Amino acid sequence: MAYIAVTALSHVGLVREHNEDSLVVGPWTLCGTTTESPQTLVFPLGRPLVVAVADGLGGQPAGEVASELVVRELALLGPSLDGTQAVEDALNLCNRAVYAATDGRPELTAMGTTVAGSLVLAESLLAFNVGDSKVYHAAQDGLHQVSVDDSPPPAPGHRTTSAVTQTLGGSRGHSAITPHVASFPLSTSDRYLVCSDGLTDPVPDEAIDELLRVHDDGKAAFELWKAAIEAGGPDNITLALVRIDA
Repeated sequence: MAYIAVTALSHVGLVREHNEDSLVVGPWTLCGTTTESPQTLVFPLGRPLVVAVADGLGGQPAGEVASELVVRELALLGPSLDGTQAVEDALNLCNRAVYAATDGRPELTAMGTTVAGSLVLAESLLAFNVGDSKVYHAAQDGLHQVSVDDSPPPAPGHRTTSAVTQTLGGSRGHSAITPHVASFPLSTSDRYLVCSDGLTDPVPDEAIDELLRVHDDGKAAFELWKAAIEAGGPDNITLALVRIDA
């Protein structure tokens, strides 16, 4: 029987005081905490499986509340998702839920989060995102980003930027979103990486590609985390590796 192996971890990094990232893998969520080591979960291929990372907005209140709310919504909605429109509808629902959660709670005003993830179906994988968290396909010919960054071009001489152009929540009044969703045919040995920018800001794509060519599952997740830490660990680091196998 074909199966999906998902290896995940979440870590505060070396600079932040607390973790505002959250993670969902099927019915399992990890919110605002640190894993001591990568965890691998195995699921049968055929049932819808959502794997996603939400990165609470720094510099604004309650990012960890927004990211937790989104992954818990996706955990509930995941089994019913069956295609592009369903994913778009789910992300729009998450956006409305983040704004609704601030009603009557001024301490949560303008909280927000990015989200990026994959929906694994029987014969396809849908990559989705809002914001600058990322989804990559680790293919034989190299690492390919399949999410779309909602961020302006970096300043000259810089590889990354912390600015984002759309998020779930994140403003005082409700703002509509345009989710990015792309579908890819699924085949045995496919691998996808879902991660927050706590990995991709300090670690270039070339280094991620090199590590994924050498390692898989728990060892790969550990080495990716280690690379981010050795590069200064400037932000929360959350990642999930999705592997399809027979």
